[in-house]
Amino acid sequence: MASILLIEDDPLVRRGLQLALRGHGHDVRTADTGEDGLREVRSSAPDLVVLDLMLPGIDGVEVCRRVRAAGAVPVIILTARGDDFDVVGGLEAGADDYVVKPVQPTVLDARIRAVLRRATDAPDGVRVHRDLRIDLAALTVTAHGEPVSLTPTELRLLLTLSGAPGRVFTRQQLLEEVWEHDYLGDSRLVDNCVQRLRAKIEDDPGAPEYVQTVRGFGYRFGPL
Repeated sequence: MASILLIEDDPLVRRGLQLALRGHGHDVRTADTGEDGLREVRSSAPDLVVLDLMLPGIDGVEVCRRVRAAGAVPVIILTARGDDFDVVGGLEAGADDYVVKPVQPTVLDARIRAVLRRATDAPDGVRVHRDLRIDLAALTVTAHGEPVSLTPTELRLLLTLSGAPGRVFTRQQLLEEVWEHDYLGDSRLVDNCVQRLRAKIEDDPGAPEYVQTVRGFGYRFGPL
């Protein structure tokens, strides 16, 4: 059973999703403002946060940014629109995935389970690439001997790329393997996650050594 924190100000949507997610086997706590949501994150340490972007007071983007700064708890954002402003803002703040309202509970449950699997589905062993060390059993990463805190999605992206050094992955392939989106998905999920991962593991994110762009195709893992 996963512990889910649902931060949503609309009481009908909040209650409906809470009941639906409980029906899918999750333990669901709720908050109706950004401030209350942040307090609940600190007090209950949920496994995952489902976060509406359009909140009174502290908006969802800022809540996501603060949740991400405090730790690696995954975040799925809910947006009333699928436009660039909402989605890109949430992804740049560190969200792992997003769902557009009106939300289908089965879709949200599938996204929740996919995000949570990213932190647990990994082969055994250790991968060492110069100054980067990936312990697959402990699901830990160090760079220059210092621990690196990655979200489950960032870790799954790193595991996928580093598992096949030199192979070029298209964005769609990464959406299918990391996000488990088996349809023509949103490549911004990939690009924003790559940017966050580079900021954490690369000495110079502007000239990446590990997560390299292959223009017109996608990404590959180096050094070759």
